[in-house]
Amino acid sequence: MMKKAVFGIALFTAALAISFVGGSKADKDFEHEGDFRFFPGNLVVSRSVYHNDPDNVTVGMILPPNCASTKGGCAAATGTTNNGTYPQVWNNNLYDGSFGITSKIYLDQMTPFGWYLDTLEVPSNPNRGHLVTSFSSKSELALNLSTDREYLTFMGYIASIDLLDVSNSNTPGAVDPTNPVGEAFNRAVAQVDEKGKFTFTETNAYSGNNGRAAILNNRHGANFIYTAGNAGNGANPQPVGVILGAGAQILTPATQPEKDQTPGVPVPVASFNIDQLAGNGQTDKIGKDDNFRGMTIFHNVLYYTKGSGSNGVNTVYFVDTTGNACPTVSANGVNTAGGVGVPSPGTSLPTSGVSYDPATLETVGLDSNMCILRGFNTVLAKTSTNSFPFGLWFADAQTLYVADEGDGYAGGLDLDTHAAAQTTAGLQKWVFNSSTQTWQLAYILQNGLELGVPYTVPGYPTGLNPATAIPAGKGVTVPAPDGLPWSPATDGIRNITGHVDWDGKVTIWGITSTVSGNGDQGADPNRLVAITDDLTNTNPGVAAAEKFHTLRTAQFGEVLRGVSLTPGTGDHDREDRQRDDHSVQ
Repeated sequence: MMKKAVFGIALFTAALAISFVGGSKADKDFEHEGDFRFFPGNLVVSRSVYHNDPDNVTVGMILPPNCASTKGGCAAATGTTNNGTYPQVWNNNLYDGSFGITSKIYLDQMTPFGWYLDTLEVPSNPNRGHLVTSFSSKSELALNLSTDREYLTFMGYIASIDLLDVSNSNTPGAVDPTNPVGEAFNRAVAQVDEKGKFTFTETNAYSGNNGRAAILNNRHGANFIYTAGNAGNGANPQPVGVILGAGAQILTPATQPEKDQTPGVPVPVASFNIDQLAGNGQTDKIGKDDNFRGMTIFHNVLYYTKGSGSNGVNTVYFVDTTGNACPTVSANGVNTAGGVGVPSPGTSLPTSGVSYDPATLETVGLDSNMCILRGFNTVLAKTSTNSFPFGLWFADAQTLYVADEGDGYAGGLDLDTHAAAQTTAGLQKWVFNSSTQTWQLAYILQNGLELGVPYTVPGYPTGLNPATAIPAGKGVTVPAPDGLPWSPATDGIRNITGHVDWDGKVTIWGITSTVSGNGDQGADPNRLVAITDDLTNTNPGVAAAEKFHTLRTAQFGEVLRGVSLTPGTGDHDREDRQRDDHSVQ
């Protein structure tokens, strides 16, 4: 059992806000069993490092790879203007909307106060079990503890480093000929224990897009992996394999070595359709309502977030295994409140996939077994909203923290002032009103995040990026004829985790999002931040004195993605209060 004093983050001072300086240690090879150990009570941060090779991209090459052999055609037939040199390489995204380059994954062990300890490198050698990420894909590499808190899980690709556009490739078992990326790679879930031993489970899910998060449910005899992600990079209607491989998936952990696995048809565990929102009178692209990003498990309920895209609703969801949590309500013969509710008592985690009619799958989609959590946004994403939820973490049954990454605006030289003016970006605290059975927003923590304040990274360019020049006209408020500024600024928060200390103080760690003039903002060096909140407080005035502290800033050629407590870290304080330990971050 960990000591309660470990998480006394209220002791933070500005002196603890440090930049990570252990870059040379990142290349240390801990692939062999026995060379590494996660210690309970620490943090794990997932990180990727770009292999800065100018030959990764040849100036003038046609993108995406093998696009001429697809019905999707070539998105960059005029060729590129930048080679593989960081960070200018990401200007290729302006020509090829699928552009990305695979890179290595590192798991950094840190103290809760932000001191670097050591690094576990995820195997990336194709001759053995291996996994890579897409460097600029900002939604990847969320870290989650298993339900028994003994394993970490995350998602990536079965591919080598330095490959182009893998994050928008098909999967081998779900090829969409209208996807302009003419490649196919399996996605996979990585599972790692406290000794740094990896196992991998391949899947044909997320064809055309990416897997983002995974949680292993291994308590009370269960043995399932739940995942979150997005699918599809082609035309409408989407093929069956893309629809089946979207959103929320359920997998059985593999027992064979990676090279011997032959994953079958994806099995979706849940789905939401905007038709559930009574009277909206709108339709969406099948499968894109389930463009999920963050996920968590709390009290035997599986929760998801959606925060991007023009389909569906950007909000917080939960999987209803009872079928009773959010029925359509009829008033005078008019449906008025479908698709919204709170979990029913006695619910259980799903053990099988959601049902569907094969004859209507491509026109109607999957059956719906998800609800919007009552109190959260119900406005369709195709209209303008200020909801961009990403990570979520329950402090207890009445307190939910939701990270909002901001809107990513880069439409003019006002990108920094726009980010600074956001009112919903940052860390949102929601409390449950038991009388109305509704979640209510208590306040949003932003102090210390420095939204919209540019910062510099050694070696990273300053000044303007001419590739992102925006001329006057076309509704641009503040044109950028010479380009947008290279220097990144914080736009919000993506993945989070937290802990409730014995004295009722809550510490939340988060990974920041950015805005900049980079051709792909997902490639910006970002930050790990932390804040301490009073669990019982609901007064915004009191919370205004709380402040985020920067524990780490990514270096040149690095990005930070996920954050979790280490395998083996218990949650005994919360268990003592609630007599229940069904939660993971």
